[in-house]
Amino acid sequence: MGKLFVVPTPIGNLGDITKRAVEVLGDCDLIAAEDTRVTKNLLNHLNIKKNIISYHKFNEATRKNELIKKLKEDDFDICLVTDAGTPCISDPGYFLVREAIENDISVIGLPGASAVTTALSVSGIKTDEFAFFGFLPGKKSALIKKLSEIKENSVRTFVLYESPRRIVKLLEAMNDVLPNTYVCVCNDLTKYYEKSYYGNVPDVILQLKENEKHEKGEYTVVGRKAKKEEEVEDEFCYEAHVINEMIKRGVSSKEAISITAKKLQVPKKDVYKAWVDLKEFME
Repeated sequence: MGKLFVVPTPIGNLGDITKRAVEVLGDCDLIAAEDTRVTKNLLNHLNIKKNIISYHKFNEATRKNELIKKLKEDDFDICLVTDAGTPCISDPGYFLVREAIENDISVIGLPGASAVTTALSVSGIKTDEFAFFGFLPGKKSALIKKLSEIKENSVRTFVLYESPRRIVKLLEAMNDVLPNTYVCVCNDLTKYYEKSYYGNVPDVILQLKENEKHEKGEYTVVGRKAKKEEEVEDEFCYEAHVINEMIKRGVSSKEAISITAKKLQVPKKDVYKAWVDLKEFME
């Protein structure tokens, strides 16, 4: 019985393909590709000649049976690839991988390029937990509904994909549904002209509109939702909120801690710790 290899491909810079991916692509019997033309270009760059079969969102539900047969009966080792990034991550692959597992076929995943993790790594946003939603609906009512679901999700950090022509509309809708969200909007990751925009949503919208070329290249959006006020109130003690309010009004943190400790007759070190905990929680 053959093996199914899930092989990531570069998301922009061809130099990002791994040595192991090159070896596996060179050794396999067949490559199942999202777009055979794109994969042929990559293989030409790598000086690899292999048989390629199409496997995309329009035929994956039916093509999987043919590939499973080759894996089981012909002992083919098959590589599953998409145009860019890791298969199954907002790309074709789920049906084939699931069918392979159900047929006791060994499925081997290779680490490699992913716009999700690349964007998270440069976002400056907390990544201890995050939710990935891929491409959101284009229709406004469906988009608002999905953003509302994201708003209610308990995970504050989220990742989205978006096309260049819809990026501003997405952010405008996000500003309505998810106010005070901080975002890192990455364009053309790993490519020569890659650029990332940082700030609250209205600021990033302005930055994009100032760039006349913003409607080019794919976008990955990392967002960090503002903490719900009632959750902050429930989680932290009174003195921490007092300090926070004083700082908002222009009092230095050192002075605010000193005044609060004196007025509430609480040890200064306890007041300071409470304020630090609140600050970290709000990030």
